[in-house]
Amino acid sequence: MKIRTFLIILIVFGAFYLYTQFQKYSSRPMPTELNSVVEEKMNSLITTTEERGIVIVITDGFRSEAEQNVLYQRGRSTDGQIVTYAKGGESYHNYGLAIDFALRNKNDEVIWDMDYDGNQNGESDWMEVVSVAKDLGFSWGGDFSRFKDYPHLQLDFGLSIQELQWGKRPRDVVD
Repeated sequence: MKIRTFLIILIVFGAFYLYTQFQKYSSRPMPTELNSVVEEKMNSLITTTEERGIVIVITDGFRSEAEQNVLYQRGRSTDGQIVTYAKGGESYHNYGLAIDFALRNKNDEVIWDMDYDGNQNGESDWMEVVSVAKDLGFSWGGDFSRFKDYPHLQLDFGLSIQELQWGKRPRDVVD
């Protein structure tokens, strides 16, 4: 009987804690642009890779929930291949915390070739970009276990999608 009472009290306090956390942040509006720290690190990524003879193109950054939903429909209710499993509000792009990149080759074409070695140093330019990005603190979508998203880089500040949906923002964990 004592264990059951303890569990009920624990559940009630847990629910109260979650409710107060939700209330604390829930009135915050959705971001409308790339987070300033992410933008700064993105610019460092571009500069550092250029110094190595690699030209990258940022193909996507901040994405609204509506834009995310359009992408989510690709390969489902619209033509094309599935490119995401995240609906609007479920992507780090929606919170300004993610970017996607591609390479620009010697012919000035934008490519997604993970084996391309344009700077001819014996290493894949793609993986050199990933290495620099990781050194800057980004997580790489190629390391994801469920859906490999090779062009994707994110800086989540330790926040889960659920916390972001509740209204928590990077300044809450950085301040």
